[in-house]
Amino acid sequence: MMFIAKGFQKTAIVAVALPMLLGAPLTGCKRVEDPDANRPETSRAYPPASRPVSQLAGNQWSTETARDKVGEAEEIMKAASLDPGMTVADIGAGEGYYTVRLAERVGENGRVLAQDIDEGAIKRLADRVARDRLNNVSIKLGAGDDPRLPEDSFDRIFMVHMYHEIREPYAFLSRLRPAIKRNMDSPGEVIVVDVNRPIEQHGIAPKQLFCEFEAVGYQLLGFMERPELGGYFARFRPVGKAPLPGKIKPCTAKK
Repeated sequence: MMFIAKGFQKTAIVAVALPMLLGAPLTGCKRVEDPDANRPETSRAYPPASRPVSQLAGNQWSTETARDKVGEAEEIMKAASLDPGMTVADIGAGEGYYTVRLAERVGENGRVLAQDIDEGAIKRLADRVARDRLNNVSIKLGAGDDPRLPEDSFDRIFMVHMYHEIREPYAFLSRLRPAIKRNMDSPGEVIVVDVNRPIEQHGIAPKQLFCEFEAVGYQLLGFMERPELGGYFARFRPVGKAPLPGKIKPCTAKK
């Protein structure tokens, strides 16, 4: 016959029960997902995109021959009032369709900065620029939430068939603003060419585009549908002071 002291018996029960409690699942608790977990730390002060974002689809929207047949670049540069001697940026330059044509248009007294986030595309474009001896062109690697452009430098900034792929539109557009020339007589502009179709199909509705630019302090200067040129054309200019990141009101998805 075994005898156990009362005090020891209570201690033994607690010792057995505690591991059982610790091993039991906490059914009343749920893991809280961090909404910023998949966002770059450099973007988290800004609102996230309130719409889907297109996956990167490569950097060649169409063949250069096909685009030249409809006079795409020539018509876009004309609509953007691009003149010789201007300084321009080609964001998402890819293989350089616009870069080489912008360089020719602004001439030897103008400058073109070609930017992309694809290191392979940047290298190929650098090779093309060297091969074609485009002495008025510079190449720069950008970031997904920051174009990394020098301040107060550009008469025109072109974003052609790439805006729908920007994953952090509010951070990107906010960091783009300082690069636009603040000349009172002839301030700089941002030129966007895109397609009016769902973002999943590599386009963006004009209303969504307008809303996102307006949220960061840009004014819409002009808009036209140009299906023969592959979509629509919009031009913007920053106005007033840029809103602080926490004051930006994100847009709901619009059609």
